Amino acid sequence: MAIFLDTGKIEEIETYRKMGIIRGVTTNPSILLRSGVTGGMKGVEKRTVEIARLIAPLPLSVEVTTNDRDGMIEEAKMLAGLAENINVKITIHGPEGEMENLEVIHELESRHDVRVNVTAMMSAQQCLLAAMAGATYVSLFGGRVNNMGYNACDEIAKLRSLLDTLQLDAKIIIGSTREVLNIIEWLDAGAHIVTCTPGLIQGMIVHPYTKETVRMFLDDADKLKKLL
Repeated sequence: MAIFLDTGKIEEIETYRKMGIIRGVTTNPSILLRSGVTGGMKGVEKRTVEIARLIAPLPLSVEVTTNDRDGMIEEAKMLAGLAENINVKITIHGPEGEMENLEVIHELESRHDVRVNVTAMMSAQQCLLAAMAGATYVSLFGGRVNNMGYNACDEIAKLRSLLDTLQLDAKIIIGSTREVLNIIEWLDAGAHIVTCTPGLIQGMIVHPYTKETVRMFLDDADKLKKLL
């Protein structure tokens, strides 16, 4: 799978979709607000449907806006019903450490056929439990792990080994990507997917020495043309 684009802007998604280099899109309420979405949940639904149609059949992850148990289930079912390629983000636990979220995740996956992307995780152990609960995707925030003084690569490698050994189907998504280097090193460590902002993907593509080389090629081509 490799790279998911982390944005809510239609024009950014269209740019990288045309290149054929993204394998999905992820959003959350913060991203949608920064992307200019207005109109509350109606605005979220409208943008969600637009993105899902644009990238189909590639997956789109969109996050619930509540941590109430029943509210999460109903909102997740509603979001998943907007398009076949939608996955629903649920955080591993609530803001005060409430643990009902894992019950919600298990119910959505096992009873309601909703594919869940469990998010806001900071350790392999959290991701393992989410995978055991039945999550389709487990999202580890690699940049924040590094900020805490740990190496996200170590957590990724441990997690991938455990998922493979225990034959759990969850795919590892690494988010909170801070720099271009993270993308390659996290995939190399065993992540199935890394989420990237458009700016980081641009940083993967554009290299100053490549620009210099292309200018040289074009200058020399102009010189050749003048000799004709």
